Amino acid sequence: MTTKPKAAIKKTPGEASDSNQLKIKYDKVKSENRQLAEIGLSPTLLNAATASVFTKGIIGEIDLTEAVEVMQENANKINAGDLKALEATLSSQVTSLDTVFNALARRANNSDTLTKLETYMRLALKAQAQCARTIEVLAAMKNPPVVFAKQANITNGNQQINNGSLPSNSHAHAGKTVNQPNELLEVNHGSKAMDIGTTQTTSRKDKAMAAVETLDRG
Repeated sequence: MTTKPKAAIKKTPGEASDSNQLKIKYDKVKSENRQLAEIGLSPTLLNAATASVFTKGIIGEIDLTEAVEVMQENANKINAGDLKALEATLSSQVTSLDTVFNALARRANNSDTLTKLETYMRLALKAQAQCARTIEVLAAMKNPPVVFAKQANITNGNQQINNGSLPSNSHAHAGKTVNQPNELLEVNHGSKAMDIGTTQTTSRKDKAMAAVETLDRG
């Protein structure tokens, strides 16, 4: 007994294929509206849907659910510190941008009008600038720049910071004390002034005699 082969199912134009249907797992804790909102605004879903539109003309229609899972796996690797996928993307884009630059430069060379020449050259130089920028980002990822931080002086207790500048006639050197000029103190009593600088100091001999007198009185 022979069996007849099954006829292939033909889909009418405009009918959604299974690859365009997103398969999701519902969470019992969250409401259905909440889950649909989270999925609809998910960056992995939005970018997977956008990527599937642009890759359709290259590799055909791809499964949306699988595309979302691939996007999520790449995001998980990056979050874990694995940047191999990003490095591969940037290195590939360098080649693509260089190809765009050369294609536009050749079109500019073959232009028959000055307007076309300027347009193609402007676009070519933009592609060249973006290519150089991509190379810089890739180089920074492979060899991160070293950051030198200034050392902060932290002291216990209160600290006074004088932001004012020293007088122009003073010269401060490391390890030396700057002596400011002493001002003349005067106490006015009517029309007379008392100069404290003329006061005589007690000599060592007078201090010794005063100490002896005090002891004798005791």
